[in-house]
Amino acid sequence: MTIAVLLTTYNRRQKTLSCLDNLKQQELTEDVRLRVFLTDDNSADGTSEAVIAAYPETELFHGNGKLFWAGGMRNTWRQAMKHDPDYYLLLNDDTLLHDRAIATLLDMAAHDNSSICIGSTCDDESGELSYGGSKLISPKYWGGEKVFSETDTEEVDFANANIMLVPKAIVKRIGILSDRFTHSLADYDYCLKARKNGFTIKLAPGFLGSCIDDHGNNWKSANTTLKERIQYLKSPKGLAYSEYLWFIKEHFPLSYPSAFVKLWMKTFFPFIWDRYKTHN
Repeated sequence: MTIAVLLTTYNRRQKTLSCLDNLKQQELTEDVRLRVFLTDDNSADGTSEAVIAAYPETELFHGNGKLFWAGGMRNTWRQAMKHDPDYYLLLNDDTLLHDRAIATLLDMAAHDNSSICIGSTCDDESGELSYGGSKLISPKYWGGEKVFSETDTEEVDFANANIMLVPKAIVKRIGILSDRFTHSLADYDYCLKARKNGFTIKLAPGFLGSCIDDHGNNWKSANTTLKERIQYLKSPKGLAYSEYLWFIKEHFPLSYPSAFVKLWMKTFFPFIWDRYKTHN
């Protein structure tokens, strides 16, 4: 059995090395082979050289510096597909897997190969849940609540791809991350697309790794200029205006009017969020 581990990185040399080192510590049976595919998006900090020196077996590819997360992962995924692995493990390069993380996901997949299997991560600084799976509050409107259980496998509606195991049968049916997205939302879109095609998204019990939640607030404060806020509105690493509205229109069209208004409210009247919101 072969698992293609998919990563992309940009100027995170030490985090990437730590992630790969941690990957080597996985407790797996002898019949499981990990094959690592990584796109370095033109890092200036020597990431590529350090990876090849420490892990020469890594299949390394290079971007132009403009791929961002979704673009880098698509490039990695397309390269891995040429080798027809049994599973694809999407892994963020700042995520450290617990020793039995992959074994846990494989146990889940063995009983149900029609599911995307998700692992939750904790923030080492706070001890709180950082990334994982969520359930929609309403099937017709955009908005969700994070899900976590120490003991039970949960079915969720969408998830972060920090730790995401995808069987090849699902990839053959729905493909990979959509070209519609530059950076964020691609993982949410992929989960929702999978569910529309009859697959399920299952969240493993407990934490399968650690990753600091570094997203911060999803608006620019009133202390910034309007020009800066409009740049953030359109930025792939900001509110990703066009891509976000496409996502809403595609999956939750009833939420489109409110989503449109909220984006511009955050841009023109950020003091509302500064005053009443403490996080995303």
